[in-house]
Amino acid sequence: MPKQVFNLTGAVPGVPYSSATKAGPLVFVSGQIGALDDAGKPISTVEGQTRQLLKKMKIALEAAGASLSDVTKTTVFMVNVNDFAVMNQVYKEFFPREPPARSTVIVAGLAKPEWLVEIEATAYKP
Repeated sequence: MPKQVFNLTGAVPGVPYSSATKAGPLVFVSGQIGALDDAGKPISTVEGQTRQLLKKMKIALEAAGASLSDVTKTTVFMVNVNDFAVMNQVYKEFFPREPPARSTVIVAGLAKPEWLVEIEATAYKP
């Protein structure tokens, strides 16, 4: 089964990864971060970063022919457990009904200190 690769603007330059890949009916979206807004200005809150990264995830899914409603599993990486409730409120806005299975992992840090939350996803789109 051939793999399709989708690289979107806003991907981290010089880092060897694809924004999303599609293999058969499965779409894998790389961990998305939302540290910069659409104008390239820093976002310093978990609320803002979560909203921005989920908007980017939606775009990556659409590029692969899927949507947020096709997401079957997400993994959330956060640096501060105290930010969970805020992240969860924003997450519910993007997955209001029948949310995907989810794991949330509290980590010592992400690739850059200003990154507070990262979410990756798998979708099923036959």
